[in-house]
Amino acid sequence: MRPPPFLVIAVVALVAAVPGAASKPVSAGIGEATLAGTHPDHYPWAKRVSAAKRYAETRAGQISFAVVDEDGRLRGRQIDRVYYSASVVKAMFLVAYLRKPGVRERDLDSSDRRLLGPMIKRSDNETAFAVYNRVGERALLKLARKAGMKHFDPDSTWPLSEITASDQARFFYRIDRYVPRRHRRYAMRLLQRIVPEHRWGIPSVAPEGWAVHFKGGWLSWPRPGWIVNQVALLRDGRRRLALGVLTLHSPGMAYGTETIEGVTKRLLRGYQRFGKP
Repeated sequence: MRPPPFLVIAVVALVAAVPGAASKPVSAGIGEATLAGTHPDHYPWAKRVSAAKRYAETRAGQISFAVVDEDGRLRGRQIDRVYYSASVVKAMFLVAYLRKPGVRERDLDSSDRRLLGPMIKRSDNETAFAVYNRVGERALLKLARKAGMKHFDPDSTWPLSEITASDQARFFYRIDRYVPRRHRRYAMRLLQRIVPEHRWGIPSVAPEGWAVHFKGGWLSWPRPGWIVNQVALLRDGRRRLALGVLTLHSPGMAYGTETIEGVTKRLLRGYQRFGKP
């Protein structure tokens, strides 16, 4: 269901004023699913997910999170609740742009980089609108189908695109594989080189030594509070994990980032002690 016109206008105005994005749940689902792999856990995921769920229940607002482990298994809380994407969707814009027929087989030029760099590294909204217009809804839907997304619904007012924690965690788990080989290194470096003031949440509490490729988004919602989202891929050599944490109705930006950090800490507590499987 799409929001009424007055709400769309409010979101556009807020996006223009705040370098972040928007997100709002419309449906819910709680559970655990399996993407791949049947190996026994070498890390106590069930215990860690339970701890993160208990923490989330103490926090204000609505919170969903999903984690894809090294074996490709998906776990979380309210993983299929639908939210507005906020700037998290800019990662999909990046991948869809690099997959365009007129881009995928050539080197990137300065005009490409002037659009993609600011959009990802400092979450610039003006370039995001330009990239969305060049990519188009059809290319985003095609990418979503390829990534196995079940709930993604793009919107021309892109902060109102609909996402879930499960879809985004799955997408980030394999994000490099959706980028043409020619542009893969560039895309992954962009997602790793977010400006320091935006490196809150997952990267601030990730296991030491792991590369973190991520995108966040936030917006001061008209009522009753803040929207703060973040999704990330964590890599250590051939090892990888993906996390997505989506929130709504946080009392403030700092509260929302604290929630994301708190969920991530509980999911990955002690993970550094586990060696390569």
